[in-house]
Amino acid sequence: MERTLVVVRHGRASQEGADFDRDLEPEGARAALAAGRWLAAEGYVADAALVSAARRAARTWASLSEGAAWSAEPLLDRALYHADAESALDLVRETDEHSSCLVVVGHNPTVATMAQLLDDGEGDVATGLAMAGGYPPASLAVFTFTGPWRELSWAGARLVAFREGERG
Repeated sequence: MERTLVVVRHGRASQEGADFDRDLEPEGARAALAAGRWLAAEGYVADAALVSAARRAARTWASLSEGAAWSAEPLLDRALYHADAESALDLVRETDEHSSCLVVVGHNPTVATMAQLLDDGEGDVATGLAMAGGYPPASLAVFTFTGPWRELSWAGARLVAFREGERG
C-alpha cells in the first residue's frame, strides 16, 4: 500500500506566555489555512493526524484541516512536543495500518530534521533543494512510501512536494 506522510511545522506563534501555551499569530493561522487549501488542491486527504499537544501546533492543525476540509480527528500528543527526530519517527511508526495519509504537525528543529532524514534522495532535485533551504513556520513536506508505517525508516520515503511557509 502506498502511503503519504505530510510533515508540517506549526504556523508563526506569539512570543507571549509559557512556551507550551503560546498561540498562533493571526498570520500563522492564515498561513496554515492556505497550506490546507494547497494540500486539498493537490489531492491530499488526511485520514490520520499526529499533532503536538502544544497550543500553536493544535491551532495549526485546526486551520490546516479547515483549509483542506478534512474531518480526521487529530491525536494530540504531548510526547511530540518534546520529541527529537528519532522519537517523532517512532510515533509515526505507531500509526494505524489502515491509514494511508498521515499529517504530522510539530516543531523545529524536529520536523525539519525529520524531513531531511526521511528523504531517499530519489525525488525531484529542485524540491529537495527548496526543502534544504529552510523550514519556516507553516512549511510542509509531502512524502510517499510503500509498506507499513511500522517499517518507515530514514531515507525510506520519496519527497514529492515541499511548500514553504512564512518567511520573515
